[in-house]
Amino acid sequence: MKTNVLYYGDNLDILRRREYFPDESIDLIYLDPPFNSNRSYNVLFRESTGAASEAQIEAFEDTWHWGPPAARAYEEVMTGQHQNVARLLRAMVEGLGHNDVTAYLTMMAVRLVELHRVLKPTGSMYLHCDPTASHYLKMLMDAVFGPSHFRNEIVWQRTSAHGDSKKFGRVNDTILYCCKSDRYTWNPQYAEHDPGYVEAFYRYNDPERGPFRLDHIIRSSTMGPRPNLAYEYKGYTPKWGWRVTRDKLEAFDRDGRLHLSKTGRPYLKRFLNEMKGTALKALWTDIPPVGPQARERLGYPTQKPLALLERVINASSNPGDIVLDPFCGCGTATHAAHKLGRQWIGIDITHLAIGLVRRRMQDAFPGLEIEVIGEPVDLAGARDLAQRDKYQFQWWALDKLGAQPVSGRKKGSDRGIDGVIPFFAGPKEDYKRALVSVKGGEHVNVGMVRDLVGVLEREKEPIGVLLTLELPTQPMVTEAASAGFYHNDFWQKDYPRVQILTVEEMLAGKRPDMPSTRSPFAQAPLEREERRTKRML
Repeated sequence: MKTNVLYYGDNLDILRRREYFPDESIDLIYLDPPFNSNRSYNVLFRESTGAASEAQIEAFEDTWHWGPPAARAYEEVMTGQHQNVARLLRAMVEGLGHNDVTAYLTMMAVRLVELHRVLKPTGSMYLHCDPTASHYLKMLMDAVFGPSHFRNEIVWQRTSAHGDSKKFGRVNDTILYCCKSDRYTWNPQYAEHDPGYVEAFYRYNDPERGPFRLDHIIRSSTMGPRPNLAYEYKGYTPKWGWRVTRDKLEAFDRDGRLHLSKTGRPYLKRFLNEMKGTALKALWTDIPPVGPQARERLGYPTQKPLALLERVINASSNPGDIVLDPFCGCGTATHAAHKLGRQWIGIDITHLAIGLVRRRMQDAFPGLEIEVIGEPVDLAGARDLAQRDKYQFQWWALDKLGAQPVSGRKKGSDRGIDGVIPFFAGPKEDYKRALVSVKGGEHVNVGMVRDLVGVLEREKEPIGVLLTLELPTQPMVTEAASAGFYHNDFWQKDYPRVQILTVEEMLAGKRPDMPSTRSPFAQAPLEREERRTKRML
């Protein structure tokens, strides 16, 4: 099985391929499936009417709809082997109707079954979701994994602000944590002691070992007597016995850990510098969201903080284990896994996300080679993608070109611009933009070149790139040449104002002719540099 790899495509199709994901092959699964929780319940639970749209996730959107894919997934569950899941899902759909919520739950049900299959007996799963859907997902998880294998409902306070005056502020996400068996991996996690707690309880101080508190070392009446621990030590015989054996008590005494009160009652010294901290509870308020000025911010709408995923991965896996994120989004889970010495696998259905994760990982870990399985590697693959989904083709092509997409799926939203490539025009002019237009159709014509020239004039930009799947016609080449050149004084060079590049040429390594470019994307912090700095301290 390949690890440290990204898969492009529907995670259900990819998970079902056993050559990719054998049974019981994954140690830890983290998933944050998109869900449009900002819409009102009235909209979410409204019965679908009219033409049903596809139950698929678009880039940076989190809406699911009841349509043919959701209906097919529902039928799969109904006729599958997991009848406990089928009974529960049937009740949900019959009770709530055919709407966005039940489409979401249906599409999640078939995926949870596959995730359970690939998880090792010692493995765990963390499902990150919004409170408006968590109660439904908890029931599905119980049906798939078994109620006894549910460990925690973790509440993460993701923000402190709220703007609804007619209800309590919704400031948290929910993380549902379950395991596959009772043999799951667990590494306790600790938070720093609360200063008030330290001040209240660590009231004593040792000149050499620092603050300490007193802990009980004799048994209480509620604990009951232990005859084998009822012995005399230095003139003191507890009524109910000691909490430790004589050998252990003598070791504590030799180490200076016994303290006698004014009444002669013995206590055990607990030194603050030996405490790991406060054992974490299921309420996490100490990890802030990714703010506008955060170094790790990449601009992805639902980006989760790296510290959140580090906590999950540290708690439920060990170095060398395999971590899977089937909705990898901007790659926070894969980033955290690589940083902590785990192997990782990411899956996403959009080329925008796949490109973002690849750039993030290579920014953070220079020299890291990442294979993307499922993306085009030749002209035939590019042509197939263009025929299946013109938007995914467009995003893939722009990513290969190093251009930032500027448009979504809405018709006419791009104003003739599919992507931009910033380039350095010189100290006086700073950065300018090359505008990119992607054409994935089978027919190209000279009008496309003229349209690009018009866009350049309208936007007052110097260079335009027309990326075509098919070979340009001779009139297109002539029209592009007639657009003239952009002269740059700083670089002392003339650049063709309109450049036509084919996908085949791009796959062979050819790039537009323009001044020095810079990445239009936010860069992830360099992890290796940070680790070297820590070792030097």
